[in-house]
Amino acid sequence: MSHALTPSQTIGPFYWGTLVNTYRADLAPPGVAGERIELVLSLFDAEGALIPDGLLEIWQANSHGRYNHPDDRRNLPLDAGFEGFGRASTDTNGEARFATVKPGRVPWPAGGMQAAHVNINVFARGVLNRLATRLYFEGDPGLAEDPVLKLVDAARRRTLIAKRDGAGIWRLPIHIGGAHETVFFDI
Repeated sequence: MSHALTPSQTIGPFYWGTLVNTYRADLAPPGVAGERIELVLSLFDAEGALIPDGLLEIWQANSHGRYNHPDDRRNLPLDAGFEGFGRASTDTNGEARFATVKPGRVPWPAGGMQAAHVNINVFARGVLNRLATRLYFEGDPGLAEDPVLKLVDAARRRTLIAKRDGAGIWRLPIHIGGAHETVFFDI
């Protein structure tokens, strides 16, 4: 008897409001060190329409540049109550909001330091596997030396860089296809 692979399915099922019934994830409880920030991630399909039933996950280092993960054994502080992971569904405007702290820089395995960044996983209807991307912060002096950004074509780097609006909120549009497609990483 031979065994064949079963066909792929899109992630889901999706229900109104997705499986996570929240439009905001608070990652940083009181007492966590660092600059408090708000991130708004807007999710768009390949045609440029907002996606009101997507799911976004973020994972980041704390403000000291340390991940709350057993593999990160560097002698840097860990903040009680800060796991660095959040998950939120998009609302009717296609936005997911996260309250967190600005992450510190982390080392690159081959040497050097990465710019402050937030790792993002995107889940949406029609997507077979998660889409992995990053959010960097406009104006960060570490952008010029970030080894991951150096791998991205200069004309497309802008799709990874969040901008601060007049209210101080960091915003990043994420396009899962089309002319404005965000850079996604094969990890």
